[in-house]
Amino acid sequence: MSFPSESESSAYDISTVDLSDDRYEVKQSMIRNKYAVRDSAGDVVLRGKQKMFKLKEEFPFVTGDGEDAFSVKAGGIMDVGGNYAIVDAGTGEEVVVLDEDYSLFVENWTVRDPETGEALATIQSKNKLLSALRHLVGAANLIPNKYEIFDADGGHVGDIEGKFSMRDAYTVTIDDASDVPKEAVIAAACILDALENK
Repeated sequence: MSFPSESESSAYDISTVDLSDDRYEVKQSMIRNKYAVRDSAGDVVLRGKQKMFKLKEEFPFVTGDGEDAFSVKAGGIMDVGGNYAIVDAGTGEEVVVLDEDYSLFVENWTVRDPETGEALATIQSKNKLLSALRHLVGAANLIPNKYEIFDADGGHVGDIEGKFSMRDAYTVTIDDASDVPKEAVIAAACILDALENK
């Protein structure tokens, strides 16, 4: 008996990490836009830090052991909404592309196939009013945001829950049965906060 969805999502796996848990904690350090990702056992599985190069952003991530894992690179120099490619450090290949549908009232991110542009998953803010305030009023960023993760067919597959904290902290939960590319969605969750608080 074959499971095509399983082999499909493995095409979007990141070769350097194995994110097989269905729950991760993403926490920002005291240094702006520096993140640590822990699995359900509390072990650090990823660390990431935003870098700026001549108007282009890059977020290199390393594993818990300090090995290069992947990086997230901005697509265009003056990309307002923004495309961000997740590049596997082991293969040098783009795994997925993150595409923000920029709107004042809602934060939608689409995880796409880098070659076909086909949508694999979407990440949507649950609170439209809070999303609008976060763009307009800096203090609104102190209120944790919540996102819902959907598969390509619009089915619910997970959540990103913000927590009240001096530093941004999120719990990313992805349902076991989901056929979304888990590693790519977790990587997206790591940088969502930094991208939206620019």
